Amino acid sequence: MFATGGLPRAPELPFAGVPSASRSHESEGRSVRTAWISDVHLGTRTSNAQALLQFLRDYDCDKLYIVGDLIDIWSLRRWRYWPQLHNDVIQKILRKARKGVPVIYIPGNHDDFVSTFDGAYGNISIQTNAIHETADGRRILIIHGHELDTVVQNVKWLAYVGDIGYQFLLALNPAINFFRRRFGLGYWSLSAYAKQRVKDAVNFIGEFEKAVARYAEKFSVDAVLCGHIHKAAVRQFDRCTYYNCGDWVESCTALIEHHDGSIEAIHYPAFAQATSVQVAAFIG
Repeated sequence: MFATGGLPRAPELPFAGVPSASRSHESEGRSVRTAWISDVHLGTRTSNAQALLQFLRDYDCDKLYIVGDLIDIWSLRRWRYWPQLHNDVIQKILRKARKGVPVIYIPGNHDDFVSTFDGAYGNISIQTNAIHETADGRRILIIHGHELDTVVQNVKWLAYVGDIGYQFLLALNPAINFFRRRFGLGYWSLSAYAKQRVKDAVNFIGEFEKAVARYAEKFSVDAVLCGHIHKAAVRQFDRCTYYNCGDWVESCTALIEHHDGSIEAIHYPAFAQATSVQVAAFIG
């Protein structure tokens, strides 16, 4: 659990994957004050919509933040892919709103068209950013994070090319893990491995986190929470805590706020993205 009041100054705090920092989804219908999800990328074959749907069923939140890239318009423009499971996720979110849960939608770069509908629609609010106040009085700036990505903002064609390359690596994961399961090995992500091993990517993530923390200073907040880079983390930068709720493509992570104001990372195992028949067709 991350109880961020009084956090020590450190370059990095524990997060998902560390036993003390994450919790399995054993307690169904658990009540929490707030939940944050980002980068679901519905409309792509690599979205782990099933894992997210399970999270939304397991946790009853008083407020839900969608921190961008819920729907991947970039991908839908290239090819149409929208299974019933992706529709189920949308319906689940709408159902929560109908039951009185405020849903704050912060559009990202992959679903930036949503920003044209800025405003309130019942319990659903679409806005560029938000300030969230925790139960213990801390103020958190909520943004998607692409605002601080110089490639997305200044060289959009390169961002599109990078996205295609990332999707290609993700598409290889089912075939790789099909054979790994045959040999009794666990899930392994080629795209995640590539991101960890490429020095420029590591440097970009570090600089991105610093830039987001500096950006938050102008809002006079105690913390900033974003998504965008598919890298779940909690770090302390001087007096500003940096949160990233990760994604639902590979890491399947979210952040929740308990009723005492403490914030915890939640990690779900990724569901298989393809059956053996689909994988055989892919590699054949």
